[in-house]
Amino acid sequence: MESTVVRCAEGHVFSTTTFPMQQLGTSRIGPGRLLRCPQCGRLRQAVPVVRQRKG
Repeated sequence: MESTVVRCAEGHVFSTTTFPMQQLGTSRIGPGRLLRCPQCGRLRQAVPVVRQRKG
């Protein structure tokens, strides 16, 4: 299983093994998902962290 690095709405960065991409019909709900943040312990909106390339 692949790990995804995400950032919660409070700014905490953590990794999760699951980042479900739910769909309703042909349109996506959005990039964020509700996940329980391990740092603050609350359900928060979380989005994948985009890595920036050096160079």
